[in-house]
Amino acid sequence: MKLEFPEVRELLAGYCATALGKGLARSLRPTANANLVRQWLAQVTELATASQEHSLPPLAGIYDIRDHIRASAFPAPLEADVLGTIAETLASTAHVLQWFTRILSAAPSLQRLADQVRDLSPIAVQIRESIDERGQVYDHASPRLAGIRRTIEEARGRAKTLFDRLLRQSTITKMLQYAGATFHSDRMVLPLKSEYRGRIQGIVHRTSDSGSTLFVEPAESVELNNAIVRLRDEESKEITRILGELTQHVRHHAAAILETLRALGVLDLIAAKCRYAKKRTCACPRIDDGGALRLHDARHPVLVELFDKAAKDGGARREVVPIDVRLGDDFDILIITGPNTGGKTVALKTVGLMALMVQCGIPIPAAADSVMPVFDEVFVDVGDEQSLQQSLSTFSSHLANLLDILRHSGPRCLVLIDELGAGTDPDEGAAIGRAILTELLALKAKAIVSTHLSALKAVAFSTDRVDNGSVEFDPQSLGPTFRLRLGEPGNSNALIIAKRLGMPARLVQQAKSFLDDRTGALNKAIAGTLQSRRDAEEARRTALEAAREAQRQSEQFQRDSEELKRSKEGFDHWTQWLNNLRPGDAVYLRTLKRPAKLVRMQFQKQIALVSAGALDVEVPLRDMTFPEEA
Repeated sequence: MKLEFPEVRELLAGYCATALGKGLARSLRPTANANLVRQWLAQVTELATASQEHSLPPLAGIYDIRDHIRASAFPAPLEADVLGTIAETLASTAHVLQWFTRILSAAPSLQRLADQVRDLSPIAVQIRESIDERGQVYDHASPRLAGIRRTIEEARGRAKTLFDRLLRQSTITKMLQYAGATFHSDRMVLPLKSEYRGRIQGIVHRTSDSGSTLFVEPAESVELNNAIVRLRDEESKEITRILGELTQHVRHHAAAILETLRALGVLDLIAAKCRYAKKRTCACPRIDDGGALRLHDARHPVLVELFDKAAKDGGARREVVPIDVRLGDDFDILIITGPNTGGKTVALKTVGLMALMVQCGIPIPAAADSVMPVFDEVFVDVGDEQSLQQSLSTFSSHLANLLDILRHSGPRCLVLIDELGAGTDPDEGAAIGRAILTELLALKAKAIVSTHLSALKAVAFSTDRVDNGSVEFDPQSLGPTFRLRLGEPGNSNALIIAKRLGMPARLVQQAKSFLDDRTGALNKAIAGTLQSRRDAEEARRTALEAAREAQRQSEQFQRDSEELKRSKEGFDHWTQWLNNLRPGDAVYLRTLKRPAKLVRMQFQKQIALVSAGALDVEVPLRDMTFPEEA
C-alpha cells in the first residue's frame, strides 16, 4: 500500500481531451527542480485565469498520429484513411494558434509552448484536396486517376448491359439460383445451379459451401472483365503513386509535426489540470525554498473521488474531512497518535500525495494559501511490506525499509512512516522508534510518523524540532472525527471504549491500575501542558484566519480597483466618442438593440434625436453606444 499516486495520474488522464495528453498524464514523474515546478504551476494558474474569458484550448480533432508520422519514413506509402486522420489533426493546429494569439497576454508562461506549435494546416489542405473525410481518394486527385475511373465506369456499364441481356433470357434464368448477377473479386458472374454445370459456356470461379451453386463467368464477358481488372490494377497503382507523394510531403515535415504534437500534448495536460482544479476546488500552492510545508484544508484526492463516485452510485453523500498540517516552521518531525481507523494513515498519505502532485505541477485539493517545499525524495513506509521471497517477518521487513530510508535521506527529503515501532515488543519498538527519529533529526529530514506507542509521545516533550499531533476521537459516538490536531498527542481510548461497550466499572478501574507508572506520569505531563498547547494552536489558527481574511479583502479590493479603472477608461472613451459625433454618424441603441444615425444632440437635456429606419426618435445619451457593438 503506497500513496495511490498512479490513481491520481489516471484521474488526471480522465480530464484530458486527447490521447496525447492522456499519455503524458499517465507517465508523470515528480521533479525536484523548484523553478520547473513554479513554471508548471504558473502555466496552470495563468491558463485557468485566461480561460474564464477565452475558454480552454480547442483540441477537438487532435489525434495521436505520432506512429503514423514515424511510419512515413518507410518506403511504403501511408493508407488513405491514415492520411485523412493526419489531415484532420494538422488542420486543427490553425485553431490552436488562433487561440494562442488571444490568451498569451494573460498567460505569458505559455509563450514557449506556443512557439513550438506550427501552423500545419497547409499540409492538411493538400491532403484534403486528394482524400475525403471517409478516407477515400477523390477522382480529381490526378487527371490520370480521373481518366482511369471514367474508363472503368464505362466498362462496367458495358458489362452490366451484357449481363442484363443474358438475364432477360428465360433459358438462362431458369438455370440460376436467383435472377441476378454477383461479383467474384472484380468479375461479374452468374449463380448457376450445380445440376446445369456446363450449360453456360464460361469459367467457374468458385462453388458455394453447400455445392449447390456454381459462380460462372460467361465466355462472352471474360475479355470485358479482364479489361476491368486491368483498369482496377492501373487505378490501384495510380492511387499508390498519389498516396506516395502525400506521404513524402508528410515525411518532409515530420520533425515539425512531431514537435507540434509534443507541444499539443503538454497543452492538453495543462488544460486537464485546470479542469481538475475547477472540478475539485484545487489550488496551486506557493513554493517555499526554505523547506516550509503548510497545508490548509487539505483533502485526500483519491478519497474525494471515491466518495463522489459512491454518492453517484446511490450511496450516502460523504465529505472528506480536511486537515491542516505544517512542517519546517517550528518543528521538522510530527508524531501522530490516536485510535485505529482515526485517519492517521490518511493524513500521512494526504501529505505525501500533495508533495508528489505539486512536483508534477498538479493543483492540490487544499486552500490557496498553502505552502509547499520541493523535495528531492519522498520516502514512504506505509502498510504491510512483508517480503515473502526473503521470508522476513513484518517487523523485519519494515525495519529493513526504514534503514534503507535512513541511508538515503537528507535535508530536502520527506519521510512518511506508518506505525513506527510496531510489530515487536513495545519497549524495544519504542527504543528503536526513538533512535530512528533521532537519526531523522540529525539528517535534517522532514518527517511525519504515526504510532500507537505512548513512549514515543514523550519525544516531542524532550526534543527540539519534534511535535505531537493527534486524530480526534468522539467519546460519545465512539468514532473518529478524522480531524487532525497539532500540538497534542492522542490516545487509543481503549478504556473509554471498553466502558461504553459495557465493561464493568470494577474491571475498567482494575485495568487502569495495571497501567505502569511511566504511562501514568506521561499522561499527567501531557495533561499539564495540554491546555497551553491548545491555546497556542488556537491562537495560530486565529492569526491564520485573520491573515486569510486580510488576503481575501486585499484581493477583492484589487479586483474592485481594476474594475473601477476599467469602468472609468470605458466611460472616458465613450464621452470622447460622444463629443466627436456629428449628424449622420452611425450609433447603436442599447434599448432598441438596433443601429441608427444621429440627427442632433442636446447635451443640456442629455438626449439625442436619431433616425432608426423610418422613425426619428429621441433617446437618452446614455442609450447610445459605439456602432461596432451591434
